[in-house]
Amino acid sequence: MTDLEQIENIRQLTLLQLADIRANPKPTYTIDGQTVSWTAYVQSLQEAVDWCDAKLIGLAPFEVRSQAMT
Repeated sequence: MTDLEQIENIRQLTLLQLADIRANPKPTYTIDGQTVSWTAYVQSLQEAVDWCDAKLIGLAPFEVRSQAMT
């Protein structure tokens, strides 16, 4: 699997998690003094998608047009 394929796969899986959480939102709760914040989790997932987007842009082929004159 290439880097491009791995990043695309991570992005797709993360988007699926985001869609599921938004379809079935959960409340913030505390267990044994540790707070579980779904809002923070959603934000971290969105940051992962943004990271993937930036990496995919960096891996995309690009073209530079130039013109030389003699």
